[in-house]
Amino acid sequence: MVANRATLPSRRSYQMPALSQILKRTLTLLSHRIHALPVVVLMPHSRCNCRCVMCDIWKANNRRHELSRDDLAPHLESFGRLDVRSVVLSGGEPLMHRNLWTLCELLKEQGVRITLLSTGLSLEQHAREVVLWCDEVIVSLDGGRAVHDRIRGIPGAFDRLADGVRALRRIDPKYRVTGRCVIQRLNYEHVPTIIEAARDIPLDQMSFLAADLTTEAFNRPVRWQPDRAAEVGLGDNEARELEHLIEDLIMSSRSDFESGFIAESPDKLRRIARHYRALSGQCEADPPTCNAPWVSAVIEADGTVRPCFFHTPLGNIHKAPLSQILNADQAIAFRRNLDVASDDICRNCVCTLHLPPWRAGGE
Repeated sequence: MVANRATLPSRRSYQMPALSQILKRTLTLLSHRIHALPVVVLMPHSRCNCRCVMCDIWKANNRRHELSRDDLAPHLESFGRLDVRSVVLSGGEPLMHRNLWTLCELLKEQGVRITLLSTGLSLEQHAREVVLWCDEVIVSLDGGRAVHDRIRGIPGAFDRLADGVRALRRIDPKYRVTGRCVIQRLNYEHVPTIIEAARDIPLDQMSFLAADLTTEAFNRPVRWQPDRAAEVGLGDNEARELEHLIEDLIMSSRSDFESGFIAESPDKLRRIARHYRALSGQCEADPPTCNAPWVSAVIEADGTVRPCFFHTPLGNIHKAPLSQILNADQAIAFRRNLDVASDDICRNCVCTLHLPPWRAGGE
């Protein structure tokens, strides 16, 4: 593949949406018809190279669903029509795709910003291509070395992640790599250690979210039974302990909140503990602030299109263009009738997105 960084759009070009997109995104929120779609989450294939305790994606590795260049190419017209600005490569592990860079090449021809979500296990192997085609990387970091490896189910996972980040930085010292951590039973006591590990690797930022225990996302044919959910979730006593740990962190790490090294505000971190307490019936779930179905869409490896990770499918790109799927009567009715504040799926959501019309997607 012939390309170099100079041939790709500058990262600076994504900092501010144009007035036309602001107007189209405002119209989307008012009409429930998608006029502009800032973010597309693309799952290039269905496999993963980790065996995480809080996710079942790896259990479908034998299915081998994969989106090819030919699968994606017919939908570039939809990407242009909907003014897609940012694509998040999710999974599973996108780097397990047989030729991920052919997809990235198509997206870059559209001027799209690419964010890669990665387990970090194969970053070192693909470092050159990652820096070339992706604008930033978000790695999954679950703890210090021992805790991370235990949760990931892969010996040496922490060191491979760290080696991968260092490989990216050798190519581009300013390349942006951030971390994301799912707080759950096996690591909730280690939040300060996770922040120390992120700083030591080093990552540019660290963010946190709770584990999803209530939906069929992440390759669950049915919702987890209570005993399975209990292996990952926090009981009331543990959630209260997490509350105390978070308060201690807020007091001891003020500079990390002020600098943005910890991505969440103190109150957003507090919401993680309250999320687990709500699941155990000890308090009411916090009404979420989210407009994901109006500003983003998820395309899975088999072509399934969802309004977000957790709600039911709207269609499949192997059967209809993306723009047609998102603006079909069924999809418009879904958005018009969705009350995020009261919907059960939304109220228990661990991964909300709120993108005002004036904020650039992926920034």
